[in-house]
Amino acid sequence: MLLNYSGKSISIAELIYMEQIQSRELAELKRAKKLLENPNLAIKITNYIGVPIEKAMKLLPEKAHTVISKASREALLKALEYSMVTILDKQKIRTSKKINKLLTTISGGIGGAFGLAAIPIELPVSTMLILKSIAEIAKSEGHDINTIETKLSCIEVFALGGNSKKDDASDNSYWVMRAVMAKEITSAAKYLGQKGFAKESAPAIVKLVNKIVARYSVVITEEVAAKAVPIVGAVSGAGINLIFMDHFQKMAEGHFTVKRLEKKYGAEAVRLAYAQV
Repeated sequence: MLLNYSGKSISIAELIYMEQIQSRELAELKRAKKLLENPNLAIKITNYIGVPIEKAMKLLPEKAHTVISKASREALLKALEYSMVTILDKQKIRTSKKINKLLTTISGGIGGAFGLAAIPIELPVSTMLILKSIAEIAKSEGHDINTIETKLSCIEVFALGGNSKKDDASDNSYWVMRAVMAKEITSAAKYLGQKGFAKESAPAIVKLVNKIVARYSVVITEEVAAKAVPIVGAVSGAGINLIFMDHFQKMAEGHFTVKRLEKKYGAEAVRLAYAQV
């Protein structure tokens, strides 16, 4: 039997879940959904530089994809190690989102000036700054950033934010990616809980990083392609990095809002409510 809820037909079970969640929190979930299902980074960059990403991609040299994939993997490995060893609540993370955006903008300006050659140097810096900002957002949403679960959830953000036409066509892209990542995150959490970040070549770590790299490198390729456009110099490169940081901050805000509500109401209840808001 289907019932009407805010103009939508839902089951009795879904209605029960919806009624359990407070109206204020439903509003927060609605905002989280808007952030997570927003236009992808390629669209935002295209609007900024005035050139379709598809055209910008043609300007990249053949070796670019190899360089970007390798740099993305190294950057994520360093980010994972940093999150496991360095990010601690006792450090009282206080750096504002604006400061992180400023630092990322500066590194983007340098990357814009030196092009593809700067990627192996710029990307680890940008990735670490983004990770730090993601951790701050996780903490602001009430998550304990000392736990392995939260640390891996921070890394998971780099795989979020629809970056393909298939993703953008679905309001469930966030949950699809969560499902794709679930097995690797569970295996990595088990390994890290037992042995810590002892070997980056451990199968559980390699599988997790490779899964995220498959998504993250797409975003990086779009960013680098935009900087390859002749009209884009150091100044515009800095602007692209600002969009880049803002993109992942929004993904983190949406992600950790959902995770907070999951702790309170359970994953199934939140997923059903997410589909209806």
